[in-house]
Amino acid sequence: MKFLHTMVRIRDVEESLDFYINKLGLIETKRNEVPAGKFTLIFLATAAGEAEIELTHNWDSVEEYSSGRNFGHLAFEVDDIYQTCQHLQDNGVVINRPPRCGRMAFIKSPDNVSIELLQKGAALTPQEPWLSMANTGVW
Repeated sequence: MKFLHTMVRIRDVEESLDFYINKLGLIETKRNEVPAGKFTLIFLATAAGEAEIELTHNWDSVEEYSSGRNFGHLAFEVDDIYQTCQHLQDNGVVINRPPRCGRMAFIKSPDNVSIELLQKGAALTPQEPWLSMANTGVW
């Protein structure tokens, strides 16, 4: 058995691709436009080509996707949690749970999907501004 992908519904293709590709650093691997069903499937993966995220955009849907907390979260291992969080923050992403411990942080996608960022290997030494930064919202 092989894990293939997790599907996440999105409202806005451009906003979601900006988040997942330009800010988070994933790569689009394929895209399927299905006019008969009025939906688009966009598959994203890490540079390592691991299991994918399938973004599903239903063309005519006006549904607002709520918190996503019933789903849980997506998790990505990063080389430097502080550098990753700084990059995201510099690009307008709210760090909901800062990496105070040097190991873990949480952010949210434009559609409120919680995303956990985990430091590769051992936790980094706690440092400012992350050490004293408060949580924001929920994750």
